[in-house]
Amino acid sequence: MSVALITGCSSGIGLHTALAFARQGVTVYASMRDTGRADELRSAARAENLSLHTLALDVSDQASVSAAVETVEKHHGAVDVLVNNAGVFQTGPVETVPMELAQEVMDTNFWGLLRTVRAVLPGMRDRGSGVVVNVGSMAGRLPGTPYGGFYAASKHAMSVLTESLAFETAPLGIRVVCVEPGYTRTEIINKHWQETIDPHSPYATDQEWNERFLRAVCQDDLLTSPADVADVVVRAALDPLSPVHVLAGESSERNVAIGRKCETFEDWRQTALTVMESVAGPRPLPRERAA
Repeated sequence: MSVALITGCSSGIGLHTALAFARQGVTVYASMRDTGRADELRSAARAENLSLHTLALDVSDQASVSAAVETVEKHHGAVDVLVNNAGVFQTGPVETVPMELAQEVMDTNFWGLLRTVRAVLPGMRDRGSGVVVNVGSMAGRLPGTPYGGFYAASKHAMSVLTESLAFETAPLGIRVVCVEPGYTRTEIINKHWQETIDPHSPYATDQEWNERFLRAVCQDDLLTSPADVADVVVRAALDPLSPVHVLAGESSERNVAIGRKCETFEDWRQTALTVMESVAGPRPLPRERAA
């Protein structure tokens, strides 16, 4: 296992995954939409005397994906490990999130993954070996929660696609894994706190309640570090006995365990509501009903 192509490496999990593979002596192609944002990664690599390559790759652009994979294959043959880490996060009510933002979540998190997988599989098939690691989320293993529907839908889609792909490619010598972090200290979290809730939305009061819960459970000292998630990704890629689903971080393990105990969505909704109200207080009535 000598060559890894990793998407979304400008920060967070992707950045640390690139460094973690490089520490293992793997030839790393750390990709991102804008290589002008690679300074932090390059600086970290220099500090440890690690060698890696940066590469422009936009998972939402088929031409960009094809060009990046062709570059790696030209120098090394087939990609040995593909890590699909690039992703975007969007919150808000199903009714009111602008359609273009909802589509962007699915295009990056799901269709983008499919583009990169399809680009590397022919080379892996020809070689008779390869590993695909999809960085999912505990949101893809849990029933729905308020205001995270589009992100969770993209991760659920990723999860089941991973399972189908694992079934199909196992006879070809190709392993497929989905690593599922919980609340993680990444740029996605920071961007989320910068988002504002529309005060005129009929969901505004409920969103604010949900936000109080998230801020409480996403305090910095409670978050999993992206370096720890990266270590899980590398272990899953290197371990031929790794299961298809691998949880990463205490919050992921805890919440998925709770979800497994719920036999119906109604069980889950009541369990989640009880937990959320214990942290954020009673769920408020919608404005119309409160009036």
